[in-house]
Amino acid sequence: MKRLAFVATLGLGALLMSGCDASAAMRFGWPEGVTPDGKEMVDLWTWSVIAALVMGILVWALIFWTITFHRANDAKKGVFPRQTAYNVPLELTYTAIPFVIIAVLFYFTVIVQNNVESKNDDSKVVVDVTAFQWNWKFGYNQVEFSDGTTYNGFEQNGNPFEVQAQTGSGAETEHAGSDEGGEHGELPGPAGGRDDDIRDYLKFDKIETVGSSSEIPVLVLPTGKRIEFNIASADVIHSFWVPEFLFKRDVFPFPEQNATDPVFQIKSIDRTGAFVGRCAEMCGTYHSMMNFEVRAVAPEDFDSYIRFREANPGATNAEALAAICQAPESVTTVPFDTRRATDGTVGATGDPDNPTLANCTKKVS
Repeated sequence: MKRLAFVATLGLGALLMSGCDASAAMRFGWPEGVTPDGKEMVDLWTWSVIAALVMGILVWALIFWTITFHRANDAKKGVFPRQTAYNVPLELTYTAIPFVIIAVLFYFTVIVQNNVESKNDDSKVVVDVTAFQWNWKFGYNQVEFSDGTTYNGFEQNGNPFEVQAQTGSGAETEHAGSDEGGEHGELPGPAGGRDDDIRDYLKFDKIETVGSSSEIPVLVLPTGKRIEFNIASADVIHSFWVPEFLFKRDVFPFPEQNATDPVFQIKSIDRTGAFVGRCAEMCGTYHSMMNFEVRAVAPEDFDSYIRFREANPGATNAEALAAICQAPESVTTVPFDTRRATDGTVGATGDPDNPTLANCTKKVS
């Protein structure tokens, strides 16, 4: 009977383990990276967790060993327990071991961080990313095609809301109380001495994809090529996050005034697919709905996509995706309809009164 129970236990265990994915378990909940940088970070985080688990098991084992073998009822009454204080070799050991662990983790953290944040001039695609409440705009600034030819899509810098303010018409004239600058001297503008409506750091391109409350913006990118992102915010602080990249970068307005680097690169995307992107910085009412999608396609499909949009400037992003046999809309997330009648009156959201319902007792006038 015992042998039968043992065999049954082994069989049940094998059945349960057949549904487990060892690689997923070793990531400890982190997604599978689709970039070389993401895979480096997964390795770093995995081994950091393993080191923490090993230390945790050791500490808990020592605690339970002390509780079990040094109980008060086992001690002889009236006998003072043996003291281990001022044991120099022991104290040096438990001081040196944590130091070595921290030094090793610090070394590998710096190595991975430097690799992830490294930048060079051989990017094949340069994307301008603009975050705004509560959506995204993506533009193709530079593209190098597979045949070596290039596309320059940059159009202008400017303001996303209105015509760029002229220098001298903003903070200087608004706050100048006198030739001396007023009682307290010259008053700075609200954005590092500049007028708040001047957003000349934002970039506008000939080919752009803009999200709305009815459409998720789909950013099409090629696999196997270095890609550069130039990120900026038109209003508050946002955050550009694609979980499968295992990388997140805050998106600031006025990056120069905020002393932030708005440019980062990924070495490549290793496989085709659709990956959801999110804003990871609380930015207001519809922050949780501020999603986008990265659509990674083969390089030749990406070339066809850009050339289609270049040749058909009036075509939508959905039409360009369909032209390369891709789903025209996002497949990883859905838009959130933000329409609402704020004053309670009948508006775009429709009339809430419906006397034609089956159980309604209200007479139709």
